Amino acid sequence: MSYEAGQPAHAMNPTTLLSMQSAQSATVLRLQSPADRGVEPGMLTRLAELGFLPGEALTVLRRGPGGREPIAVQIGDTVFALRAIEAGCIQVTPGGAA
Repeated sequence: MSYEAGQPAHAMNPTTLLSMQSAQSATVLRLQSPADRGVEPGMLTRLAELGFLPGEALTVLRRGPGGREPIAVQIGDTVFALRAIEAGCIQVTPGGAA
């Protein structure tokens, strides 16, 4: 299963939310399960239900101790604490206005 935003390929420099640093903003590009990780069934659906939808602006507020997890992410007025495996499923285009 994959949820993807319809953006022109030349406008993207995609990465995952997992690789972003504190205080960086981005726009959700798609939700996709990494092939090399044991992603729980339903995780992509859960992330979509929480608001991690293609086209949504977000900001990484803070990372846990040592730059690890949890990762505090804000979408709109809501803040979520994500595990690394969840953040690795969220592909983003850095620099989106959040």
